[in-house]
Amino acid sequence: MKFTNTITIDRELAEVFGFLADFENVPRWNYAISDTRKISDGAVGVGSRFRQTRTLPARSEETFEVTEFERDHRLSIRGALGPFHSEVTYLLVPAGSGTVLTNTMKLQPSGPMRLVAPLAASGIKSAVAANLGVLKQLLEERRA
Repeated sequence: MKFTNTITIDRELAEVFGFLADFENVPRWNYAISDTRKISDGAVGVGSRFRQTRTLPARSEETFEVTEFERDHRLSIRGALGPFHSEVTYLLVPAGSGTVLTNTMKLQPSGPMRLVAPLAASGIKSAVAANLGVLKQLLEERRA
């Protein structure tokens, strides 16, 4: 299953990218994640690994790795996210004084989830859109 959400954030591109690339911020804008920690050495870049605690749909620990890191332009991760093997990409484009953020999710279900994944797709896309809305609000409030 693959879907895309796009949102415009009234913050400069470098600030949006910097906030996204600091994956320890994820629990601040993704309601399903309670903790994200870097588990590899060095600065964040391709190959950096993270472990996070998911609370929904069930409590679990998962790991992901940064697969693309083009400063102020593109950021991608791959790993087990909930019941899916996932590839997540954030593409950032300047828009005046703001940033257009396009988030593409590729989710491959496993086990019994394969049967219900097509039915869950629209709900998952909506939940991701809501999380991006929280990200937008959080970043825009930082201006005040």
